[in-house]
Amino acid sequence: MQKNNDVKFEVLHLPPMNTNSLLVSVGTDAVIFDAWGKAADWEKVLLERGLKLWAIYSTHGHPDHISAAPSLAKAFNVDWFLNAEDNYLIGWGNELLDMFGIPHIHENYKRPLNLSCGKIEVLPDVDMEVMASPGHTPGGLMFYFPKYKILLTGDTLFAESFGRYDFPGGNAEQLQQSIRNLYNKNLDDGTYVVHGHGMDTTIEWLKKHNQFFRV
Repeated sequence: MQKNNDVKFEVLHLPPMNTNSLLVSVGTDAVIFDAWGKAADWEKVLLERGLKLWAIYSTHGHPDHISAAPSLAKAFNVDWFLNAEDNYLIGWGNELLDMFGIPHIHENYKRPLNLSCGKIEVLPDVDMEVMASPGHTPGGLMFYFPKYKILLTGDTLFAESFGRYDFPGGNAEQLQQSIRNLYNKNLDDGTYVVHGHGMDTTIEWLKKHNQFFRV
């Protein structure tokens, strides 16, 4: 998925294939969203492409969205951003990482910086709107790139369903409200939507095929 000659958006599926991660680059500068997998695999991608990592952003704190973030941030000496409400989840679910053969997140991991709602510039000419999306987790976030009409929902919303709320800190009412808030934002139908798992969609597709994406 590439929007122009300068800014490149790529959905990557690093092994073991599970989570949709996003690599955004402008020239040789790059940021990563939901760094799943092993840090070593991400380092290989960055080095092979000659990319300089500037930061890592996470939609929420579940291990299948942050597994590589602490080690990668430490290796490249960059900041890792996560909403502070989800800090308690870091290290939770190491058993899930065991299932995929991913190293545990240990107690001496590099701590993330708090990511609050609002508009920020993640790379030159790449502005991002950070939107609160609690329910799947207390500190869940969605990321929207208005200039490029690209949205990352994390695990709040999938192509034909929505995220779980039976994990620690999950809340069904908050999740429903987060989905309503997104619907009410009235994003352009052509907005490209990258979900935390599964196929990518568009806002138009969600309106037609996801019965939960409505007021």
